[in-house]
This record gives sequence, structure tokens and C-alpha cells, in this order.
Amino acid sequence: MHQYVDNFTIVITDNQTKGKGQVGAVWDSEMGKNLTFSMLVKDLLVGGLSVLNLNALVSISIIKALEKFKIKNLAIKWPNDILSEQKKIAGILIENIFKGNNEIVSIIGIGLNVNQLRFENLPQASSLAILNNKEFDKDLILEEIHYQLKLHCNQILNNVKNDFWNEYHDYLFKKNIPSVFLDFNNQQFIGIVKGVSRSGKLQVLLEDDFIKEFDLKEIKMLY
Repeated sequence: MHQYVDNFTIVITDNQTKGKGQVGAVWDSEMGKNLTFSMLVKDLLVGGLSVLNLNALVSISIIKALEKFKIKNLAIKWPNDILSEQKKIAGILIENIFKGNNEIVSIIGIGLNVNQLRFENLPQASSLAILNNKEFDKDLILEEIHYQLKLHCNQILNNVKNDFWNEYHDYLFKKNIPSVFLDFNNQQFIGIVKGVSRSGKLQVLLEDDFIKEFDLKEIKMLY
């Protein structure tokens, strides 16, 4: 089916009640208030771009788009959340479909809180409207995100850039700042985020001056 769909095609939903997130998390969106959409990308991963670098590309594309609308203090919270003023405003989920002819099709799912004003039992969530005290035109924001995604994807496809690794780290939340974490045994510890490894693990400097790598199920940042 995907061979009949143009590259960078976007599918939008106006009412998403059971959106998927990482490790079974659910993305709830108030009807008509936010942006929930998916974009089809073909051929991007065939040339050697890793899934992790695709995630970096998407994160940077969203940030560059939101900066056009004067959204401040944007950051990427590992592995795939976009924050503003330390509040979560967007999430990313990428699914890759491997086909028999070595083609890899990526479905980039994005949820962005735009005009929603209340978030029940979600103290770390916010929206563009709350942060900037104004209502936003969702169509304009979608158009800019789509433009930035296409721009950055084409930079990879046309060999203008190899990856977006440095930009991803420039926006990495709490980088080089002491933070409190929760391990898989629900024990708290203090560490300093130093970066993300090429295999997608969070690199944390511990109190014994040893850098340890954690995957998504092993650690949670408390903020």
C-alpha cells in the first residue's frame, strides 16, 4: 500500500483518545484542541541513517517549527518528548516497516498540545496556549512542522547533512545539570546527563565519576 502514497504524506486526526507512546504510555488529546498526526517517510533509512538519528531529525524539526511561533526554552527530554519551560508539550513515536525489497518505510507519529487548557492528573503537561497565553492556529503550526520535516529529510536524502546528532544534544534536557533519577527498583539517585549513546541509551555521570548508560526501562528522570 505504501508504494502508492507520496513521500511526506500527512494523515491528521482531530480526536485521538488512545494514542500510543513509548513503553505502553497513552497520549490523550482533547478533541479539536491539539495536533495529532502521522507522516509517511520513504527511503530515508536505506542510506544508513539510523532510527535514532531519525528521532533526532524529527525532534529538531518540531523545535525549529515551534521557535517560529516564539515558543521559549524548548528542550528534548530523552528519548522523545519535547518540552517548553520544563513542561511536556509534544511526544514522538516512530514505527518502521521493513519490506522485502530492502525498503524501509517510517511512520512518524507526533502529538502536540496546542490549545488545550486543562490536563487532569498530568502535572508535567502543558500546551502552547498555556505557555504563551494565547490561542494558536493549528493549521499554521502543522504547515510549519511539515515544512521543517520535509526540509530536514531532504537534507539527508540529498547528502547535504549526515545526521542531526549535534543539534539533538544541543537541546538535550538537563544536560550537564545534576538531576534526580529513579531506577528500576524505584530507588532515587543523583546523576548528570552527559548525552545519548549511538545505541540510544542515556549516558549519566554518577557520583563515583563513572558514566553509566541506561535504556528506557531502567531509568526515569524526576523533574
